Amino acid sequence: MRSDMSLTQVSSNKCAGGFQKVFEHDSTELKCKMKFAVFLPPKAETDKCPVMYWLSGLTCTEQNFITKAGSQLAAAEHGIIIVAPDTSPRGCNIEGEDESWDFGTGAGFYVDATEDPWKTNYRMYSYVTEELPKLINANFPTDPDRMSVCGHSMGGHGALICALKNPGKYKAVSAFAPICNPMQCPWGQKAFSGYLGSDRSTWEVYDATVLAGSYSGPQLDILIDQGRDDQFLSASQLLPDNLIAVCSENKIPVVFRLQPGYDHSYFFIYSFINDHIKHHAKYLNA
Repeated sequence: MRSDMSLTQVSSNKCAGGFQKVFEHDSTELKCKMKFAVFLPPKAETDKCPVMYWLSGLTCTEQNFITKAGSQLAAAEHGIIIVAPDTSPRGCNIEGEDESWDFGTGAGFYVDATEDPWKTNYRMYSYVTEELPKLINANFPTDPDRMSVCGHSMGGHGALICALKNPGKYKAVSAFAPICNPMQCPWGQKAFSGYLGSDRSTWEVYDATVLAGSYSGPQLDILIDQGRDDQFLSASQLLPDNLIAVCSENKIPVVFRLQPGYDHSYFFIYSFINDHIKHHAKYLNA
């Protein structure tokens, strides 16, 4: 028997021949109870499977992706476990954590905070890159050497920085409408100044565009889909052109698809999730 590292099953639903489950656990990094979703494809009943981590965007919980993205059929077909964590610590009773939708609860930004009062709990970067994979590998039939990361908006930023900061750890990375250059956009500036303080040099280690400029690890093929009618693209929150310019300079292959008519919503994600899972499968099942 695998050690359960005290997981509590919250829900389990038969789905696409496998099971869509949600678990709760006590997080050591975040010092609170956390939920995450895990899709177990039929293949997981007999074999070890690779894992794709999905990182959601602002205001989301573990529920949004599993109920709206339609990822399960493709994950079942390719034999991929999908893990979708929450987007921030919950119920920490920190003053100000529920005051705005783009900072605090539901807006952890996948960084390890260094500023009071956030630094004790708001350690989402370490949670998704270290604690969660250890927990998943201890409790589910995974192949620990085959993991990848994908996300949307704030979670697209999370996916890109996880891959760029850990050369070789993730076999593939992709993103939907990611916040590509948070140091230069209002969302990122608000989150980084709150979590990381006013010294902008400390922000660079969490900015995909900056990280891409110094990346020298194994080849990373990045897939990005962006809706052309995304209101946050026109509001200069996402800034994909900055990332693409740095990637081409540093010879990092990026497939960037500007999708006419699509917005920032899960309707957009649902429309292209199969392509992303196929992209991940190519590297996870190689």
